[in-house]
Amino acid sequence: MARVIVAAGCTVAAARRAVAAALRAGSLDTPDLDARLLVGHALGLDHAGLARVADRILTDAEADHVNVLAARRVAREPVARILGRTEFWSLPLVVTPDVLDPRPDTETVVTAALAAIDARGDRRAVHRIADLGTGSGALLLALLRELPGAFGIGTDTSVAALTVARENAGRLGLSERARFVGCDYGSALAGGLDLVVSNPPYIRTADIAALDPEVRDFDPRAALDGGEDGLAAYRTIAGDAIRLLAPGGTLVVEVGHDQAVAVAALFDTAGLVRSGGPYQDFSGHFRAVMAHRQT
Repeated sequence: MARVIVAAGCTVAAARRAVAAALRAGSLDTPDLDARLLVGHALGLDHAGLARVADRILTDAEADHVNVLAARRVAREPVARILGRTEFWSLPLVVTPDVLDPRPDTETVVTAALAAIDARGDRRAVHRIADLGTGSGALLLALLRELPGAFGIGTDTSVAALTVARENAGRLGLSERARFVGCDYGSALAGGLDLVVSNPPYIRTADIAALDPEVRDFDPRAALDGGEDGLAAYRTIAGDAIRLLAPGGTLVVEVGHDQAVAVAALFDTAGLVRSGGPYQDFSGHFRAVMAHRQT
């Protein structure tokens, strides 16, 4: 039975305050926002709806539902996991236990990729894109939304993840320009790509145990574990980049906060030419490394 955080017979507003207090006591970062989202989800109400019925008394079933959701968040399950959805680049995405919960920092990859497109031409032109290790499809779908003439392929070794990405593409009306393929990074792709992006696993294996519970306990291990030094995926991507990219094509990858120099060196060794950046995330960490194939 879920811990009683919200008492039967309380109002909607009181339920929000009680959930926020419980989350604050658990030292969670955004207790008021999380409380609004959880109570709203339990009651099927948006922010305006919550305000409109603030004085309504919860039914016993509603109070029970709020308590179940609040207890999951107290146990450090991310809000996106509880709701089954998140937002990335202002796009609503479904997330399941089979995919990484996309972080705002990953939007840095989209920013860098669009900068590369803008530097060489029209966003409305035809662009061939691949997202290696696509997960929920976040990177690919964000780029397709910004590049109306683009066509893209998302790859992943997880069939379940590809199902999520395909469903997200359908919900966003992007299915006609998106395809999804089961393979290891770009191994099944023919090449000739104008843009390749990736948010590969980059956490050092020994560091995973020390991650925040929201990441360690709820993100797929395969989406986190970058091997002994965290660079295993980058070696694979760099080694195949020349084959995958068309002349002048661009590669953009997300990196760990202390990996930009090492990843850039791998790209240098692979014969790629670094171009711009590295790009910083919202916290000022170098988060995206970009390179291109010479023309």
